[in-house]
Amino acid sequence: MRAYQFAAIDIGSNAVRLLVSNVFENGTKVTFKKQSLVRIPIRLGADAFLNHHFPEEKVEDFVHAMRAFNHLLKVYRPQKLRAIATSAFREASNGLEVVDRVFTETGIKIEIVTGKEEAEVVYANGLRENMDLNKTYLYMDVGGGSTELTLFNNHEAVTSRSFNIGSIRLLMGVVKDEEWDEMKGWVKDISHKVNKEIALIGSGGNINKYCKLLMKEYGEALAYEEIHTLYKRVKGMSTEERIQELYLNPDRADVIVPAGKIFTSIMRWSKADFAFVPKIGVSDGVIKMLFKEHQLENAFL
Repeated sequence: MRAYQFAAIDIGSNAVRLLVSNVFENGTKVTFKKQSLVRIPIRLGADAFLNHHFPEEKVEDFVHAMRAFNHLLKVYRPQKLRAIATSAFREASNGLEVVDRVFTETGIKIEIVTGKEEAEVVYANGLRENMDLNKTYLYMDVGGGSTELTLFNNHEAVTSRSFNIGSIRLLMGVVKDEEWDEMKGWVKDISHKVNKEIALIGSGGNINKYCKLLMKEYGEALAYEEIHTLYKRVKGMSTEERIQELYLNPDRADVIVPAGKIFTSIMRWSKADFAFVPKIGVSDGVIKMLFKEHQLENAFL
């Protein structure tokens, strides 16, 4: 058996995550095992979406976090590392400056990826394994700054779109009605063209939290009525009540409501009765991509 270790840094609009995973290869069997996951809720998107700029205080917080990650990486010594930044960095006018500063101070190279590239990373996390060949799926990844939608039919990605509608953008009040109309029109259009029942596959911190609050296992079907009822419940609570009664962290207690609005809207427009929530995410997708790169390099050698 061969053992490897890879690391991924996911720089989202709400939080920054470092995932270190062990990979065990025994013949054709490959096992991925999480070694360590560190999550820091910096919420870079709040300023990026409102002012299109990271303030110095947030930059300092982010650089401190990346320094901390760098110290941990020196201890773990992964064979490969990939750090990707998403919607907040795409919006901030000083995003590239921050990327350069982090590289100068830590040696960590950050890639700013497009919405389409972000969706491809999650797809690399074995999304195909969670699909029934006879069903059509609409995959939705709801982040703080954007929502990535991809239609899958017969295990193939038919079409995809990235919309600048996310939980933090909604919280900040910077999503225009025209953007909602555009996403609604796209979802209804593809649903009409498919002309058969669509099931949803959801990923992201908020849909995972809905899954936990409904006491469902990952991969289990969540009915639209269950999600909608829970959405109305949390919407009717104050942030303090969500923290105290639902045991949510402060950085989750506010965004879980706008995220629920996105989930229920997409399900309603696509007429999806169920959503499946496999345990997939950007960090996990990066780890699997790094392992595939490692395999290709060794095959070439």
